[in-house]
Amino acid sequence: MSLILSRRDLNFLLYEWLNVEAMTAMPRYADHSRETFDAALDTCEKIATDLFATHNKTSDQHEPHFDGETVHIIGEVKAALDAFCAAGLTAAAQDYEFGGMQLPLVVEKAGFAYFMAANPGTAGYPFLTIGNANLLLAHGTPAQIDAFVRPEMEGRFFGTMCLSEPQAGSSLSDIATRAEHESESAFGQQYRLRGNKMWISGGEHALSENIVHLVLAKIPGPDGKLTPGVKGISLFIVPKFLVNEDGSLGERNDIALAGLNHKMGHRGTTNCLLNFGEGTRYRPGGRAGAIGYLVGEPGQGLACMFHMMNEARIGVGLGAATLGYTGYLHALDYARNRPQGRASGPGGKDPASAQVKLVEHADIRRMLLAQKSYAEGALALNLHCAKLVDETRSAHDEHARERAALLLDILTPIAKSWPSQWCLEGNSLAIQVHGGYGYTREYNVEQFYRDNRLNAIHEGTHGIQGLDLLGRKVVMKQGAALAALDEAMHVTVLRAHDSADLKVRGYADELRHAASRLTSVTRHIWATDDNTLTLANASLYLEAFGHIVLAWVWLEQAIVAARALSRTEGANDEAFYRGKLAAAGYFFRWELPRVFPQFDLLASLDRSALDMRDAWF
Repeated sequence: MSLILSRRDLNFLLYEWLNVEAMTAMPRYADHSRETFDAALDTCEKIATDLFATHNKTSDQHEPHFDGETVHIIGEVKAALDAFCAAGLTAAAQDYEFGGMQLPLVVEKAGFAYFMAANPGTAGYPFLTIGNANLLLAHGTPAQIDAFVRPEMEGRFFGTMCLSEPQAGSSLSDIATRAEHESESAFGQQYRLRGNKMWISGGEHALSENIVHLVLAKIPGPDGKLTPGVKGISLFIVPKFLVNEDGSLGERNDIALAGLNHKMGHRGTTNCLLNFGEGTRYRPGGRAGAIGYLVGEPGQGLACMFHMMNEARIGVGLGAATLGYTGYLHALDYARNRPQGRASGPGGKDPASAQVKLVEHADIRRMLLAQKSYAEGALALNLHCAKLVDETRSAHDEHARERAALLLDILTPIAKSWPSQWCLEGNSLAIQVHGGYGYTREYNVEQFYRDNRLNAIHEGTHGIQGLDLLGRKVVMKQGAALAALDEAMHVTVLRAHDSADLKVRGYADELRHAASRLTSVTRHIWATDDNTLTLANASLYLEAFGHIVLAWVWLEQAIVAARALSRTEGANDEAFYRGKLAAAGYFFRWELPRVFPQFDLLASLDRSALDMRDAWF
């Protein structure tokens, strides 16, 4: 059994639940079949197993270091990334025109999940590069795409996103990086950038020929001042090395590494403080200032960047799900093989009797069930979101595309935040299953926890996601996205009522009750004329909302598993489907009931946090 991911579960999610084979009827995917999908997954699993997982602990223990001139990274990282790029995986979901395979995004993400589970530090480089390229494909000019995206798809250039600054953090309205117009160039309007960017993953290395930074900066007004707020933010391509019109590399751009940040997890990915335009070492054309090329229109940088940010949010959720998943598999393997203690009941206290494996203890099974429900539910949710992206692009009719876009909008905060919270809890339980060994570095589960703890902050904290969900997504277009989700859950409830499994029917009633409460509490919260009070407990709203979404995802899986169980003959398949139904049952008995006291608290419009004063702490 692989300890990275379960291929049997991926097959269930892709082929039995999401029915991705049916996507081959779409013109974009007409050249594909289950055989080509499986071949891509096989390639991902093999490279992830042989080249990524094998140096996960090594890169964690020997993280990149900067000697003042060069960033040093262990050689296994480049070897793994070279294999990834040589297999064409950077462009797996892209058009044939860009050397891609035109795989459905849901299949591409299922394959990439192997890399995120095997080694999130090394996987961070292609993760950012793919998102960088997708943004430029959506908003860049043909010349920008030729100069920067094509080399990214070939694996010659890597990419980053440069948003945060030391003084601004998540408050992008307070960024101070300046971009002053210089001239027209082959790659669009050329600017000189000056400023500092913090927390830039993959910001400096020698793993690729070039690094394509996507940088948010403000263009000063006629008075030389920067516009307050987000309206003045623009987006720029700022490459580490300038690119000539023939595609060859030119001189080094005015970008300097000020230092590396040393985080508790994801240590294999360089995390940088970058200085743009400090002019002490690099002066393109003899002038200070990093050369950048405007992407899209001036003042529309944040709108463009959200293309990458939203993709990254779902990607962060997928990464959190996979770390929860591999932690679960490691804990399961340990529990099946570690003898400790004796069975409860008659004779169980006899010290002369044989010890039993950990998995025989009820409390261990409880912790494993919790991990299974978190990890398999989170993976399912994120693959469902990936399929929604496919449907927004390739569904046959406009109504289906619009519906998919609405569902994707409202599910994105959940897809990012829920796995980041609950698969981290799963990693904590994996450590607990290992007992004292769990928090030693000889076992992998302590690193999984450290790596996953970052995902609660990556691409927006729970607080930011809660504000996005409650403050924008549930009320957008007069509540159209929330209505679309409610309709989707209602359809699932109706399908569950047709199930021969009485427990599945009962889960449907529980989901219907919880979804109804969600709708009524949402209306009650928004009935107040005090938006500050409405949004004060948005993080709790996010958590309760997320649990309902995951209950929906588990009901979907339970419907499929119950139907398959009724006609299966193989013992392995029977065990698999019974495991699915057991995990669904656990979620509905242990997890979904959490939301009702949370809704009571939300409905009370509690002011505890609002009324607290700094001096009282």
